Amino acid sequence: MSSTFFLGCKTDSVDGIILEYTLVSHQEYSVNKQIVSLIKLSLKKDSEAFNKLIHFPNIDGEGSYDLGYIITQIIYRIGEIETIKMLNDFDKRELNNLRGMIRVGLEYGDNNYDGKMDETYVKDEFPKLFKYINEKLNN
Repeated sequence: MSSTFFLGCKTDSVDGIILEYTLVSHQEYSVNKQIVSLIKLSLKKDSEAFNKLIHFPNIDGEGSYDLGYIITQIIYRIGEIETIKMLNDFDKRELNNLRGMIRVGLEYGDNNYDGKMDETYVKDEFPKLFKYINEKLNN
């Protein structure tokens, strides 16, 4: 059973992936349905959906931080190796964008759920993914 909750017409969690209020409150219901779908498909290791999620349009800078937090939660859930497998067809622009999303998701997200921003770094949290992205970007 899905663990999706609705606050009025807004989603705040998708299969255990927390969506910060700022992101979902600034979008219409139809847009939130799109993000829910992309999250669910990304959790099923759908590379195209993960790419669309990384490039999902958001309203403002804070929405980007929230989206980065979603990305890091997905990576934690499916693991570095499975994430790397999904990146095979990503070009340098897409990988660079992903790296930025991971950075803000780790720095400003609460991936350990202690109620505080984590302020962690890609190279420490996802060393295999960090190495993979950097090698691809430097080739």
